Amino acid sequence: MGIIKDIFKEHGPAYLEQYGQAMPHGHKKVIRAIIACKTDVFGTSVYTCRDCNSTEYIPLSCGNRHCPNCQYQKTRKWLNRQQQKRLPGPHFMITFTVPAQIRDFIRSHQKKAYSAMFAASSQALKKLAKDPRHIGGDLPGFYGVLHTWGRQMQFHPHIHFVVAGCAFSTKDMVCHPAKNDFYLPIIPLGMIYKAKFKDLMRKAGLLDQIPSSAWKPDWNVNCQAIGDNDEYANQYLATYVFKVAVTDSRVKIDDKTVLVTYKKQKSNRQRTLRLAPFEFIRRFLQHVLPWGFMKIRYYGFMHPSCSLALDKLRMRISLAFRIKVIIKPCKQKPKPVCKRCGGTLVFQYFIPPMPGGLNGLPAG
Repeated sequence: MGIIKDIFKEHGPAYLEQYGQAMPHGHKKVIRAIIACKTDVFGTSVYTCRDCNSTEYIPLSCGNRHCPNCQYQKTRKWLNRQQQKRLPGPHFMITFTVPAQIRDFIRSHQKKAYSAMFAASSQALKKLAKDPRHIGGDLPGFYGVLHTWGRQMQFHPHIHFVVAGCAFSTKDMVCHPAKNDFYLPIIPLGMIYKAKFKDLMRKAGLLDQIPSSAWKPDWNVNCQAIGDNDEYANQYLATYVFKVAVTDSRVKIDDKTVLVTYKKQKSNRQRTLRLAPFEFIRRFLQHVLPWGFMKIRYYGFMHPSCSLALDKLRMRISLAFRIKVIIKPCKQKPKPVCKRCGGTLVFQYFIPPMPGGLNGLPAG
């Protein structure tokens, strides 16, 4: 059982009792899911060992995207899929942030604001990539991942984009490569991003709710080269795709106080944040995304509906960069092993979830 689950199990019911009436339904659902993860609430798989003939009962995970215990399997599955879709050439991590003055507004209008962040940042990338002074292709390829937290679990929404270092021209489908260590200038990207976000808020009728101070500072964009077609690049990116606000490795409990370790930007010194259990839960829950919101979005020639077949994409990109395409096989899913003797477990049957499911837990 993980430390974060222990915190929710011990303090979650009381938190629901005190704040449940005013809490969004999604926040209640996350609390109950984390408490019930890997219990019979979600059902149990029954296995027998080929070697010692013992029986093992393995409770199922909750599968909630905000549960820290469920992200490892999702990351592994995503990595296996990406391994088969990997493209040659340099890639970049481009991060779009928002100033502190607008964060309260975004937290109060999450669905529309997050969608506007995706739209404004992706349009900024497409506009500059099309410019012949930079790359000169109107069909770049990238995908974005929304994150909403900082190192101390504070609300800090931003989008990490993984960008292939090239763009195609849809007129003749010629691949235009970027430089190995440079994709697009970040200052113009930030200016276009801010202007498009402001325009989207005006169209949504929300502009008057945003403080004027939000438009004064620069909207920062960061660009980092993350390597060519190698396994490290995908593994590096996977940590961003299914990451949650905090993991068990950073959390300890000391005399009813939750200790969260973190490092400041550009510092290797480890620091400790001390939080009361209810404050820890509050900070964790503010990063629960709206129901049904897509936190990962694909664009251009990385979009599933792109008319260019994957093998043709690889061939044209490899020719543009004059490199060889190497595709490594997927890693096989690890099979469950017997806890007693280490032998192979064989699936026998499935015990359905308990009656009522999550509805049987404290409602708040």
